[in-house]
Amino acid sequence: MPARRPRAGARRCDPEAEREQKILRGAQSRAPQTPTKAVNAEIVIGDGATVKELAEKLGIKANLIIKTLFERGLFATINQTLTMEMIKDLSGHYGATVEELTFEEEASMETDLSEDSAALEPRAPIVTVMGHVDHGKTSLLDAIRKTSVAEREAGGITQAIGASTVVLEGGKKIVFVDTPGHEAFTRMRAQGAAVTDIVILVVAADDGVMPQTLEAMDHARAAKVPIVVAVNKIDKDNAQPDRVKQQLSDRGLMPEEWGGETIMVPVSAITGDGIEGLLETVLLVAEIRELKANPNRLAIGTVLEAKLDRGQGPVATVIVQNGTLHVGDYFLVGSVFGRVRALLDDRGAQVAEAGPATAVVVLGLDSLPQPGDQLHVTTDIDKARKIVGFREEKERVQHLNKSSRLSLEQFQDRLKRGLIRELPIVLKADVQGSLDVLQDVLGKMKNDKVEVQMIHTGVGAISESDVLLAMTSEAVIVGFNVRPERSATALADKEKIDIRLHTVIYELEDELKKALAGLLEPIVKETFEGRANVQEIFHVSKVGTVAGCILEEGKASKTSHARLLRDNIVVHTSGKLASLKRFKDDVNEVRAGQECGIRLEGFNDVKQGDVIELFQTEKVAQELVL
Repeated sequence: MPARRPRAGARRCDPEAEREQKILRGAQSRAPQTPTKAVNAEIVIGDGATVKELAEKLGIKANLIIKTLFERGLFATINQTLTMEMIKDLSGHYGATVEELTFEEEASMETDLSEDSAALEPRAPIVTVMGHVDHGKTSLLDAIRKTSVAEREAGGITQAIGASTVVLEGGKKIVFVDTPGHEAFTRMRAQGAAVTDIVILVVAADDGVMPQTLEAMDHARAAKVPIVVAVNKIDKDNAQPDRVKQQLSDRGLMPEEWGGETIMVPVSAITGDGIEGLLETVLLVAEIRELKANPNRLAIGTVLEAKLDRGQGPVATVIVQNGTLHVGDYFLVGSVFGRVRALLDDRGAQVAEAGPATAVVVLGLDSLPQPGDQLHVTTDIDKARKIVGFREEKERVQHLNKSSRLSLEQFQDRLKRGLIRELPIVLKADVQGSLDVLQDVLGKMKNDKVEVQMIHTGVGAISESDVLLAMTSEAVIVGFNVRPERSATALADKEKIDIRLHTVIYELEDELKKALAGLLEPIVKETFEGRANVQEIFHVSKVGTVAGCILEEGKASKTSHARLLRDNIVVHTSGKLASLKRFKDDVNEVRAGQECGIRLEGFNDVKQGDVIELFQTEKVAQELVL
């Protein structure tokens, strides 16, 4: 029979070809796998996002992220929350960059993007009343609110934060926040809260500008809030409103009638004179700022104060800034989750809802939030609970590993990372004369690279308010002939605020000069040591090239740095010498006129006739030239 021919398309068994295919497949399986590229190269995500949420943002499968984490020794599920550091690392692995947003910011951004500008409506301004003690802040509010709050307070001094809404003729509203001073205002700003639209600075016409007046000015300026000055007590016989204007203009608040931008209104909380003009001014400033909000969106607010009530549990005074807060709403505030059980207005009456620019007491919190925490109503209850758990854990870790605040010793590191170029200072002195001298001396401490920035200056002991201001401004507190109050010391110790106390002006000046000099990059100073001429070249296996030299001048040591010259052109500069020998022995030093063997670190292209310069380097702090 004739031999059977193979059918068309049939595979022939070729052992050699099969072996080659197996080798090829094995090589492919061992080859490093290129990570999957994210569909979205730029993502916006918040701390505490889950693996699933990150995968959705990147546009890849969640199991890829789980696999990557497993390869790094981390076991994770699809609902595992991730820190921002992990999110950035994983995103970078898949070729994406991350813009960090909090859960609240992300929710607000999504709402803002879907929000129609036509839905925005004008809202009432939120006004904070500040000023020196006993200058009539609360009495002024009494005249506005037609109430008698001041009479009910111990000693006539405000003991707690209060917020109230005043309805004027024509239906226009103003929300007033009355604080015990500027401490609460600063605490809110320390949390990043921008609650206040306008500050009314109350100054008594018979007393003039006082230390707390200046502190209030500094806090308002730091928050970049417009200031309206109410010159109070003009009904008194010894009132000098023009003197107040002069004092304020000397400190940067120039009255409008003198060509400045600050509106100053003379008022009397007792007779009611000027009150109407003050309110008109506030509404005018608010109109210029075009304050608007959308009452139909999910509510956003800020906590003014929080306390534990025996009958009602944790309660918080909140100013609603946007949207409308309803009874029954679920909300997230800092690391606290809750559901609105009841809302009380500024007069203690229950209300069903609170619209934009409304102050209410909120009942229904799981625990106490911090003043300045942002309240956000949420519809994603499960996500909010996860975020709360994540933040609680994060707060515990931060509490255990609390980092120090800025101190003089930390400036050099901050400068190297490009984060700082100035030394912020809160300056307190015993008398005005000393303060004036110190302001003049420290004001001259600057050059084109660094300078002293005085955040606040004042006369008297270092107070808790000074420490709070140093916290928010990352400043160092300097005291001259003064001591910190006990409460200020406790807060400074807790928050790791650097307080420097001095009794001699030149010592204070010297310390700050050294601190500023420390801000400057140190200069690398080079000191000549010796000069060697290369006579012969030796190639040593497993070692490299050794140059046989005669030391023409100076000396060479094991710690010397070297520079190789060829025809007076620098060919190579190395760190410390790889080896220094006399004959076959390692030595620490060779003197002029002696022969030696030199091996340069990381360089072998040495030729006969080359010159090796030997030198030492040291970093020397720059002197501050003022």
